[in-house]
Amino acid sequence: MGKTYQIGVIPGDGTGPEVVAEGIKVLNAVGEKAGIGFDYHTYPFGGDHYLKTGETLPASAVDELSRQDATFLGAIGHPDVKPGILEKGVLLQLRFDLDLYINLRPVKLYAGVDTPLKDKGPAEIDFDVVRENTEGLYTGTGGFFKKGTPDEVAIQDSINTRKGVERCLRYAFEHCRRFGRKKKLTLCGKTNVLTFAFDLWERAFREVGREYPDIEQDYAHVDAICMWMVKNPEWFDVIVTDNIFGDIITDLGAMIQGGMGIAAGGNINPEGTAMFEPIGGSAPKYTGQNVINPIAAIMAGQMMLKHLGEVQAANWVETAVMATITGDMDTMAAGRMGMGTRDVGDRVVARLRDI
Repeated sequence: MGKTYQIGVIPGDGTGPEVVAEGIKVLNAVGEKAGIGFDYHTYPFGGDHYLKTGETLPASAVDELSRQDATFLGAIGHPDVKPGILEKGVLLQLRFDLDLYINLRPVKLYAGVDTPLKDKGPAEIDFDVVRENTEGLYTGTGGFFKKGTPDEVAIQDSINTRKGVERCLRYAFEHCRRFGRKKKLTLCGKTNVLTFAFDLWERAFREVGREYPDIEQDYAHVDAICMWMVKNPEWFDVIVTDNIFGDIITDLGAMIQGGMGIAAGGNINPEGTAMFEPIGGSAPKYTGQNVINPIAAIMAGQMMLKHLGEVQAANWVETAVMATITGDMDTMAAGRMGMGTRDVGDRVVARLRDI
């Protein structure tokens, strides 16, 4: 047995525990095949825990998670908890406290998965989005004046620091150099209107870019990015952008790659720990029905393996997932896969063992 990794697990709410269980099932199978091990440390944080205790995320847990090699998150969101409490108290708090300043989202269409884009296939839809994950509009800076009156004012500030912008850009350039198919990095912004924030982003992009002459460098406004992701997704290799624009365009990316049932993402501190998750929500109406597609959670585990340096194991999982999609599943849609949540996990494990 080779290295044993310490993995924090937050199954979360709704169908989160169901898909996490399948992700762990696949991790254990590939670990046995690759000769690596995983020690899992499970945490109860989410809606049920909050309703019972009033607690979102204690400092002691953040300290423990900071010492794990990575964290595997299911989903956060509970119908009986006011929107914003769990998102800010768990998800954003983990991003800020662990300084998970990179959000990495592969947008990759696999053979056998339907896309709503006409005449586009796997060759055209295969790019990554690098999103700054701890600044921008999500810092919560701002407030109300005269709230609840006809003269109410609401202010939400976008905070962009040179340090935060530059470290995100450097990660994007390095990622493009290592994994980009075309070695092309596109900055997504809005320099014609957001003339302060994206002046900083564009200047830093050009300055850091001088250190990467091997990388083709491009810029596009966010509205143009959205159009071209639909019309010409093959133009993109790696896109780098700020927090809010990244949040928006990655959901568009999820749709063109086949939906939330396949989209996974990573929240990464390149100098520390990382957290990986399926992009879809907790889907509480499907809880316990064994109908949710776990492929996104399994691919979150695949991203985690790649991040940990277990590239061969990550490639095995991706190969097994692709074989399952093309050979065993009717569709990626919840409840119409032709098999249950646990069955999909079992099929991926079986395909994995056949490699």
